Amino acid sequence: MPKKIGLIIGSTRPTRISPSIATWLQTAVAQPGLDVDLIDLAKINLPLLDEVEQPSTGIYHEEHTQRWSQLIQGYDGFILLFPQYNWGYPAPLKNALDYLYKEWRGKPVSMVSYGGHGGFQAALGMNLVLRGLKFQLMATNLQLTLKKDEIDENGQFKDPATALAPYAFNAQQMGAEFLHRLTQD
Repeated sequence: MPKKIGLIIGSTRPTRISPSIATWLQTAVAQPGLDVDLIDLAKINLPLLDEVEQPSTGIYHEEHTQRWSQLIQGYDGFILLFPQYNWGYPAPLKNALDYLYKEWRGKPVSMVSYGGHGGFQAALGMNLVLRGLKFQLMATNLQLTLKKDEIDENGQFKDPATALAPYAFNAQQMGAEFLHRLTQD
């Protein structure tokens, strides 16, 4: 049975470029024996954390939390795709991570940050969050630098395949690393 990776789209901004990056990444990471599903936080639409219990208890009273937990439990690992906002990561991604605890624990995770300089500051901050949630941090993480001449007047890639081609090898390595890590068990 193939291993399942959830590629979480961490931006919910209406004009976001992340869906085109996610679609490209889903294909670029693909390996035989590895399924990559897109999980769009804009569609999940979690409210700000509203559970009365600490997430570490695993006691969820809200239906949206129960659905989120069930969805996440179906995955063997995760790729977090997020832009850098003012040297940080998007609040909806942090909120989605904070809802759960046991569901994340021990799962392998890679980060794909993006921005004018690759989103490295956001990745640094997210790294701390992932350690706190006890994820297994993967060695392969991507920092995508968005170049102005590759973006149209609507903030979207003129040609996503061309713009993201320099990252194809590393994306393939990410998929290989997930497959290796998940099939060792």
